Amino acid sequence: MRRILLAILVLGLAGTGAELLLLGHVETLLQAIPVLLVGVGLGLVVCHLLTERQGVVRALQATMTLFVLSGVTGILLHYRSNEEFELEMHPSLAGLDLFKETMTGAIPTLAPGAMIQLGLIGLAYSFSHRSSRSDSAVKPMTKETAS
Repeated sequence: MRRILLAILVLGLAGTGAELLLLGHVETLLQAIPVLLVGVGLGLVVCHLLTERQGVVRALQATMTLFVLSGVTGILLHYRSNEEFELEMHPSLAGLDLFKETMTGAIPTLAPGAMIQLGLIGLAYSFSHRSSRSDSAVKPMTKETAS
């Protein structure tokens, strides 16, 4: 199961990173944050594959938590940008009509949800690792605990 999570995570990171770069999602610092997180995430996955040290696992967990936070923040920022645009174009919009137009605006409001999904997949992967468990620091690794 961990290998499947890892494969999904790597494919998701690569695809999301490529899409963000192709869309030019680096014009401002706020736009560059998801791109930087994807790079850090991929780097940590490579480090984790080369060495299974607890510090790398903890760094991966912290980064995946930042993925979730950046996704939530991105949804809010996309929503606010669309809402601002819609109100400039149609000042009389309000309520459900404003919400509908905002959600279907030029900026994909829910696209940052991909960061949330990747973060949750990364957290599921990293917390299933033996070095994320508190008892692993006490018990030496044996053939029985390696599986």
